[in-house]
Amino acid sequence: MENNLGFRHDNRDFYFKQGVTWSKLCSGRFSARFMNRGSMFDSTGTSTFPNENLYSYILGLLNSNFAYKCFEILNPTLAIYPNNVGNIPLKVDDVRKSDVSELVMQNISISRTDWDSFETSWDFQRHPLLKVSNNQWWNESDLTPRRHRIEDSFNFWRFYTDSQFEKLKANEEELNRIFIDIYGLQDELTPEVEDKDVTVRKADLGRDIRSFISYAVGCMFGRYSLDEPGLIYAGGNFEPSRYQAYKPATDNIIPIGVKDYFDTDIVVRFMDFVRAIYGEVSLGENLAFIAEALYPNSSGTTIEKLRRYFLTDFYKDHLKTYQKLPIYWLLDSGKKNGFKVLIYLHRYNKHTIGVARTDYLHKQSQRYEAEIENLKFQKSEAKDKRAEVALDKEASIIQAAFDECRTYDQIIAYIAHQQIELDLDDGVKVNYDKFQGVEVPKDGGGVEMMDLLGRI
Repeated sequence: MENNLGFRHDNRDFYFKQGVTWSKLCSGRFSARFMNRGSMFDSTGTSTFPNENLYSYILGLLNSNFAYKCFEILNPTLAIYPNNVGNIPLKVDDVRKSDVSELVMQNISISRTDWDSFETSWDFQRHPLLKVSNNQWWNESDLTPRRHRIEDSFNFWRFYTDSQFEKLKANEEELNRIFIDIYGLQDELTPEVEDKDVTVRKADLGRDIRSFISYAVGCMFGRYSLDEPGLIYAGGNFEPSRYQAYKPATDNIIPIGVKDYFDTDIVVRFMDFVRAIYGEVSLGENLAFIAEALYPNSSGTTIEKLRRYFLTDFYKDHLKTYQKLPIYWLLDSGKKNGFKVLIYLHRYNKHTIGVARTDYLHKQSQRYEAEIENLKFQKSEAKDKRAEVALDKEASIIQAAFDECRTYDQIIAYIAHQQIELDLDDGVKVNYDKFQGVEVPKDGGGVEMMDLLGRI
């Protein structure tokens, strides 16, 4: 028996090496993780670097009920220090070692597939609702979208994640049995694992549909492509030829309106995205399924629900996903929803804001003016008081949005004329702040603090 796990902490000789890592502070059950080559560690993401032929065995041991009981004895606090891990008695059973390693490697594969199914993973390939078709995982060499219902995709994704969840749980319980047997603790410990301690995610309709929409927006900007797996564009030379099944926005601007004032409106583009994947025949059914997943049992038509999501909730979800460091930026005139457009940070250039102003804000304002005049005419032709009241109400809403746009034009004009350059190496926060809290000169003198982008 060895008296420690051979860990080393804060040693540059171990930078970027394969190992086992854990979070120092554990509010729940302790969890050790496999660390790929090329990763770093620090005092909060502590690591151990066992011999190559022992790392999977030790990883299985550290995640076992035996190790958990040891931690309760060695240090019954929220923090797990390197010496706590090092003091766990290591007993290597050469007969069971290969069984442990096989189970651990299966668990790593299951966990990696789970993590890589969402776009915040470095190794994200494509959204799982595109990968699933006819009860088969996509062959990554088959890049042609297959036509079927998104509900079918989700149902198989749910079946797949449930089976992965149960497989991981069964593997962890078998590992517990092995280590309980190795240490002779059959009368002290049980192998059972609670569902709450299984770390892979099951399918969740609301979450997965929202992540599908996020992937769709990524395709709208060219971050992803339906023709190739993985991250396609995050800087460098933009290659339009890599997008055939679905074309991204040519000017890096996607308007979000209360109506489809532009043929590039985000709801229109989203409908085109769903059509490109699942086909025209099932389009209405697929959109209805998505809308119901966003707002279950709520009032409104399918299109109204989709528009509501993009107007009010999409950017909130984006900020949560990217922990308030958004890669899509929202130019937002305010609470009246007068003007909203999305831009992709990695495709921004010094002319982007100017194009948003002249090609979108000004045209939006012109359409508001035309609508107001049309409503005035309809009112003059109205036959009863009720119709006049309804027309007045609609006109007042559009007038408020128009007034908001005129105010917003002050900040967007000021920023557009500056032609601000960005350095992506400065990070999201530094670059974002260049457009917030700007002192905009007023016609009568003085300045006014204004934000170009939605507040984080």
